[in-house]
Amino acid sequence: MITLPLAPVRGALWVTQQLTETAERQYYDPAPVRRELIALEQELVEGRISEQEFDRREDQLLDQLEELEAQQQRMAANRQPPG
Repeated sequence: MITLPLAPVRGALWVTQQLTETAERQYYDPAPVRRELIALEQELVEGRISEQEFDRREDQLLDQLEELEAQQQRMAANRQPPG
């Protein structure tokens, strides 16, 4: 009964936390980078970019992909209950 007045605050905090987690998952989603890598390879195959341009852009995308995957692992580790 004593904690009943805090229920709306707790509900609002829970909703805020859920929204934050969803936004972080979307922001750190590696799928768009993977799609860019596929598109980049297609550009190379079709002759629209040089091998040097491909290598440069691929290195950038792979670095970005590595960072995103590392962040996702950190986020997953933070969500694990202590034990």
